[in-house]
Amino acid sequence: LARIKSAFVQAAQRAARLGLQGIEIHAAHGYLMHQFLSPIANRRTDAYGGSLENRMRFPLELFAAMRAAWPSDKPMGMRVSATDWMEGGWTPEETVVRARERARLGCDYRDVSSGGLDPRAKIPLAPGYQVPFSEKVRKETGMPTMTVGLVTDPAQANDIVASGKADMVALGRGAMWDPRFAWHAAEALGAEAQYAPNWSHMTVAPED
Repeated sequence: LARIKSAFVQAAQRAARLGLQGIEIHAAHGYLMHQFLSPIANRRTDAYGGSLENRMRFPLELFAAMRAAWPSDKPMGMRVSATDWMEGGWTPEETVVRARERARLGCDYRDVSSGGLDPRAKIPLAPGYQVPFSEKVRKETGMPTMTVGLVTDPAQANDIVASGKADMVALGRGAMWDPRFAWHAAEALGAEAQYAPNWSHMTVAPED
């Protein structure tokens, strides 16, 4: 555990040296921190398994160590699975408890996703199916949230933020399908899109 924590801290330090403006720890979709949190995956019998407090212990320790290594004026968030979509798994209520603990450690936002731990999970896929989890965390903790999950329409994304269900919307499939999604969304919503200058019309003088 000490070695893993050190590796995460070193990654944060490298990101800071590179000048990145923000980082996000992936603790969803069956990745290691999610495995510690979920009672489906965590079968430990020591101080890092069993109760909710114990299952949260290592992810909280790791976050605190990374936050100390990351510049205090730059944001650090965490991606989480709000539910495993399985009986006996991680729950939205536990997600809220964990969010409050993260906030005390300096977490700036939660990227709220779900599932990914067990392929047997029955997930009701539909546009915006994960938005209620983001809304729950935001309303019950006051922490800024990011939502994801089959958000592909500009009006849909705008409504999520405007209605207070999330502070940010992250795009996956939509951006891969349309790499110019931001421009097209701006035009669809009546905003002005900033385009790169047309360098083909510029004249460059030869060197002396």
